[in-house]
Amino acid sequence: MTKSILLVGVGGQGTILASKLLTTGLMEAGYDVKMSEIHGMSQRGGSVSSQVRYGEKVESPVIELGGADILVSFEKMEALRYLNYLKPDGKVVVNDFEIGSMPILSGKADYPSNAVEILQSKAKTIVIDAAGEAEKLGNPKVMNIILLGTIIKAMGLEEIDWEKIVKENIKESLVEINLKALDKGINLV
Repeated sequence: MTKSILLVGVGGQGTILASKLLTTGLMEAGYDVKMSEIHGMSQRGGSVSSQVRYGEKVESPVIELGGADILVSFEKMEALRYLNYLKPDGKVVVNDFEIGSMPILSGKADYPSNAVEILQSKAKTIVIDAAGEAEKLGNPKVMNIILLGTIIKAMGLEEIDWEKIVKENIKESLVEINLKALDKGINLV
């Protein structure tokens, strides 16, 4: 059976790196994996989404509306934007973090103050403070790896050798902090 993971965020949050590490781990575990990514205006804080589908045989990299087993959002507004991609019994993992998009920054739209409550009313939602946890670890940039850890736990993928994946794909000087971040994310869910 094919599983579908939708990762969404804002440009610069490391959404694509998290997706690539996830894809690499799944492939090494022997799954057929398809990944697609949409960058939007990722250089300027625009919406970024990455779709990862895995299973015995995956026909398409595209997650249809109502097709995601899990929606992992690096930013609250993006979770609302992509909620219609979640299966009725799917899970949301949302980072309790706000980045104002261009319409909000320009005053054309308001950031919903109750984003988490809206998510919780529509889907099984796990709220984490990946930014706060990354700060505690001493590097705010590992927020994406903490969120990757939440995916690993939520999807039951702990048996994959994630330490090896991190060591092979992250700059050597950053391996230790990223392994701590991954462990933190796994233990938050």
